[in-house]
Amino acid sequence: MDVTQIILQDHAEQRRLFAAINEIDPSETEALAAVWGRLKALLDSHAEAEERFFYPDLLKTGAGAADADDAEEETRDAIGDHNEIRDTGEKVQNYEVGSPEWFSAVAACEVANSDHMGEEERQGLADFRKRNSLEERHKLGVRFLAFQCAHLTGVAVKDKDVDDYVEDPAQTLGNV
Repeated sequence: MDVTQIILQDHAEQRRLFAAINEIDPSETEALAAVWGRLKALLDSHAEAEERFFYPDLLKTGAGAADADDAEEETRDAIGDHNEIRDTGEKVQNYEVGSPEWFSAVAACEVANSDHMGEEERQGLADFRKRNSLEERHKLGVRFLAFQCAHLTGVAVKDKDVDDYVEDPAQTLGNV
């Protein structure tokens, strides 16, 4: 079990669920609500798990990868992205499921999430794999997966202050 593989598997599931929403007829509101409910819970618990178990260690061990100068840049960008994903995800809740406005809000969340995943895959995840042993990635993977399994229905949605997070991730997390 490798935390970077768990994150990549979550990314694949997020992509699959966004694609499913795009293939479901707008009149199938029960199906749309069910798929969105699962996707929203996954997006929120995934971001929180990364903020608890991945990014604090990346800040300690990372050096930057691809188009990121250092681990702080990777982390700042990721936490800001998570805030945007949370915010766009919350906006979906304001519209009637299956309405054009609902689909538009889901699309905005998908754009924010897709941009984030692409950056994270070429920056933070690559950086982390280069600088952390499989044993360390396994330990974090166990904690990450256990957290997600304990929060299958999601977590409380709360944006994080990027500067405070980079300064001391633990102070921004609170209890879930």
